[in-house]
Amino acid sequence: MNSAPSPWLTRWQHLLAPGMTALDLACGSGRHLRWLAAQGLRVTGVDRDAEALAPLRALDADIIEADIESGPWPLGERRFDLVLVTNYLWRPLLPAITAAVAPGGLLIYETFGAGNAAFGRPRNPDFLLAPGELLTACQGLRVLAYEEGVVSASDAGEARAIQRIAARRPGSPVNADEPPLRLQ
Repeated sequence: MNSAPSPWLTRWQHLLAPGMTALDLACGSGRHLRWLAAQGLRVTGVDRDAEALAPLRALDADIIEADIESGPWPLGERRFDLVLVTNYLWRPLLPAITAAVAPGGLLIYETFGAGNAAFGRPRNPDFLLAPGELLTACQGLRVLAYEEGVVSASDAGEARAIQRIAARRPGSPVNADEPPLRLQ
């Protein structure tokens, strides 16, 4: 199992600061949760797999066991400076996911897209984003970067079709008149 954080997440590390709140949705065994905590963020992880979550309870983190596909949204009205989702898609939750981004906060989302069946799992179209679908789901957020296509084996360990977005919710603490972000 790969324990390194996604390059899509680490690309945006310069926008993260100690003390920020972060939600890792469908966090699994916590590779991103651990990385975010090591950066000094106050982390919340949500997943339905009690066995995967058990070791994470030793972290200074809010760990929530919940089946977000068949149960209620476990976060209520909570908002986060960073909402992170990787390799997970449940379309009915897209509005709740974007709503969980605090004013001035970031959404970093990366998952499989149409065409991934040619490379492996998932193959079921229910778990593959249609072209442009992630952009549509993020309306109301300021898109910092968006990528859609095939990630080569050298980038991800194996070739796969993906969509990924980094977006910011307008509002404080970010000044609406600020210049465009400098990408690193």
